[in-house]
Amino acid sequence: MVSQETRKFEAEVAQVLHLVTHSLYSHKEIFLRELISNASDACDKLRFEALADPQLAADDADLRIQITWDPDARTISVRDNGIGMSRDEVVANIGTIASSGTRRYLEAMSGEQKADARLIGQFGVGFYSAFVVADKVTVITRRAGAPDAEGVRWESDGKGEYLLEDTSVAERGTTVVLHLKADEDEFLKSWQLRSLVTKYSDHVAFPIRMPVEKDGKPDPTEWTTINSASALWSRPKSELTDEEYQGFYKALGHDFNDALAWTHNRVEGSQSFTTLLYVPEQPPFDLMMGGREERKGLKLYIKRVFIMDAAEELLPNYLRFVRGVVDADDLPLNVSREILQQNRQLERIKGACTKRVLDLLEKVARDEPEKFATFLAGFGNTLKEGIVEDTANRDRIAKLLRFASTKGEGAAKTVSFDDYINRMSVGQDTIWYVTADSYAAAAGSPQLEALRAKDIEVLLMFDRVDEWMLGYLTEYEGKRLRNVAKGEFPLDEADKAKQEAATEAAAPLIERAKALLGDRVGDVRISARLTDSPSCLALADFDLAPHLARLLREAGQDVPESKAVLELNPEHPLVKRLAAETDDGKAGDLAGLLLEQAEITAGAQLSDPAAFVQRMNRVLLA
Repeated sequence: MVSQETRKFEAEVAQVLHLVTHSLYSHKEIFLRELISNASDACDKLRFEALADPQLAADDADLRIQITWDPDARTISVRDNGIGMSRDEVVANIGTIASSGTRRYLEAMSGEQKADARLIGQFGVGFYSAFVVADKVTVITRRAGAPDAEGVRWESDGKGEYLLEDTSVAERGTTVVLHLKADEDEFLKSWQLRSLVTKYSDHVAFPIRMPVEKDGKPDPTEWTTINSASALWSRPKSELTDEEYQGFYKALGHDFNDALAWTHNRVEGSQSFTTLLYVPEQPPFDLMMGGREERKGLKLYIKRVFIMDAAEELLPNYLRFVRGVVDADDLPLNVSREILQQNRQLERIKGACTKRVLDLLEKVARDEPEKFATFLAGFGNTLKEGIVEDTANRDRIAKLLRFASTKGEGAAKTVSFDDYINRMSVGQDTIWYVTADSYAAAAGSPQLEALRAKDIEVLLMFDRVDEWMLGYLTEYEGKRLRNVAKGEFPLDEADKAKQEAATEAAAPLIERAKALLGDRVGDVRISARLTDSPSCLALADFDLAPHLARLLREAGQDVPESKAVLELNPEHPLVKRLAAETDDGKAGDLAGLLLEQAEITAGAQLSDPAAFVQRMNRVLLA
């Protein structure tokens, strides 16, 4: 094995280091929180591995984190006696970043938010925050169970290369030494380090110790614990303040924002466990883009022994934004991830966690509507995934959703299904909605005209997931959900008679339009939906909305072609002009324009925009 070598960082790491070193100026103290969090994880991992191999921790079972400073050398050291790292692990964990989220991190940091240190931690690059205050960082580590001679020393100035060498390390664990920049003297004061630990890391479950200060310098012969070193979730709720809950959340979730809400519960009985679950105020950058692969979620403990980050086992995917801990009393301590996935007790815990989160969201929606609006702005689309994924709780999730409406306040999503039902007219048994790719397109949809004329409310849905979600939500509280653009439009007896008469009177127009348009349409008919617009598309009940079909095709999906029905308003001047036109060329242009107008308002993509422009010009100049 090579004793000493100099290596270059992977390209993305070099970019991260450059940005961290030159672009982060706010919240510099984040480095200590991140290093303590890493040290705590290392202690957790040792405690877990020691369950199977007690010899790993036999020589020093008192797991701890130590912080010291040296005013003369201008260094800060953070040491843990946790699992430590081998040479290969040092290269993997520090020399490269395996997370695909790194590129999004770089893009975010390069944009308007480049000075926002809150991004650190969300992408697994917390270690590099050391370079915010240090111009050189040294890591000395030895993995638990390895001989003293297999220690590793890593060192870098953060400028593209790092030194890696073998060294003898007497004790297992990891020491990170920060050689501070010239203008960072504030972190060489013991009171400042203590205050940062209290602010960010007080509830780390391992003791954080600092040497006693004597004559302005640390005395390594006497140490004192400076954090509470207790599992906050194991304490009674009556003893905890909101500040303590929020402080624990920030340390747990690597977040500078407060949590939006939280729920803390102890379940006793045949299966006992404690849950402390938080709903964040703002979503992480990777929630929708990479969230399915890069989930962090809940931490699982068994009798306060850390087992794993186990979001997939403890919460359904649509609640992946929830942070927190679950501490079970009666799962087997040597449980593996594979066994966890099939463990019935864990399924009960998952069901309980899901119920607690939905209970919490219902409470916030009921008691704090402004705070709930903030939640929906960040996580509403993620929650909608639950309509598809969680059939058992579909009704509860649907009750939490909010939409814009023709009787709402502009584009604001404030109307629930219950609000809609409460405003229904007598005898109405349908919840009407329209989907589009923007609020303006939904609100201006010609398919709404007949319902507006009858003062019937329509929900306006313009999020990308809405059309997909509504394929699984066909009714609510016994009321059928219907898209105004799909299927036959329902009519009472009087309207049916008028529709039949209008269809009969326009029979020549319909036949001519069919002949002119040929196989571009599935059918042509007189519309019962329109009052002002000349034309619109009507879809079959199970057809994809044109705007969703376009998005899927742009994403490379294979979407089957379907031919919509063109509906015409015989009272509109443009349709009357078509009916009266004797020149087949001009009539063809008019019929084509009526179809293309309908396609555009439905969100479809024109197959030949140039032909549309030429046709429009010919009609305007005629």
